[in-house]
Amino acid sequence: MKKSILAAAALTAFAAAASAQSSVTVFGIVDQSINRIDNGGNTVTQVKSNQLASNRLGFRGTEDLGGGLKAGFWLEAGMDNENGGGAASGGLAFNRRSTVSLLGAFGEIRIGHDYTPQFWAPVVGDVNGANGLGAGLNLVDKNLGSSANTFVRANNQVEYFLPGGLGGLYGNFGISAGQNEAGNKHWSGRLGYGAGPVDVSVDYGQTKTDTSDDFKVFGVAGSYNFGVAALYGFYNQNKWGSAKQNSYGLSVGVPIGAGQFRAAYGHQTTSDSIRDGSSRLYSLEYVYSLSKMTSVYASYGRISNTDLSNFKVQGNGYDATGDVSSGYNAGIKVSF
Repeated sequence: MKKSILAAAALTAFAAAASAQSSVTVFGIVDQSINRIDNGGNTVTQVKSNQLASNRLGFRGTEDLGGGLKAGFWLEAGMDNENGGGAASGGLAFNRRSTVSLLGAFGEIRIGHDYTPQFWAPVVGDVNGANGLGAGLNLVDKNLGSSANTFVRANNQVEYFLPGGLGGLYGNFGISAGQNEAGNKHWSGRLGYGAGPVDVSVDYGQTKTDTSDDFKVFGVAGSYNFGVAALYGFYNQNKWGSAKQNSYGLSVGVPIGAGQFRAAYGHQTTSDSIRDGSSRLYSLEYVYSLSKMTSVYASYGRISNTDLSNFKVQGNGYDATGDVSSGYNAGIKVSF
């Protein structure tokens, strides 16, 4: 009897220890808004996802392997809540991220489908991040008509991330096997410094295309938090053969009680046969936090185009060039 009790206690302690060495988390964001969009006279009222933050449902976990080494996984799927569907991206179930990692004092080695290091300048250098009617990313041509499809994310990617504790220095480098798919063979890197109120970074990347010319990306981003306001800025250049696009953005975030007022300006010029011309972006947004999980927001964005440029605050079959795209919305975001 005593042996049985001792054995049961030992098994219970072992299970508790094993459980303490690993963890799995379910997380997500549900973001929904009502939008009124006018793209060159084509006006539509819609319910739309992803206007303050990208919808997602994810599972992530780590296991302690001992000796300071950990294994991790991350599976993250996008969602279109207005119709109950998944955000399509080449038919991928976990279209946002699907990776496995080894982590330790050396940093992190991450393998799978993930963001590319070259993507971040227009995102971290903008108060709006990657989402909304006023995001500077709305002015960035992600492939200039080439076959490259790695500006945001890449398949078959192996990444290395610097460890923490380097006095504010951070960075990562990624390389992707093309695996006989045009526009997927890619490499890029990012290096930055963030400490206290300042954060600056630079990135560069190249992707093989179905021509002799690589698609090339160069970006710089920076921010400074003064307390009463935070200033952001970015510059991004994309090149493919004779085609080139330069874009930049300046923005500010001002805390007001439990909310934040945001204003942004952006500009792009493109030299190619498809979108030759320039565009200017203006936006205003207010975000109010009802709790740690829930925020409500309202925003306005406007892009004025010249010549063959046809960038827009949001896509709705807008084909006209040299015209104005504008819109306003109100929405709610819940994270968990």
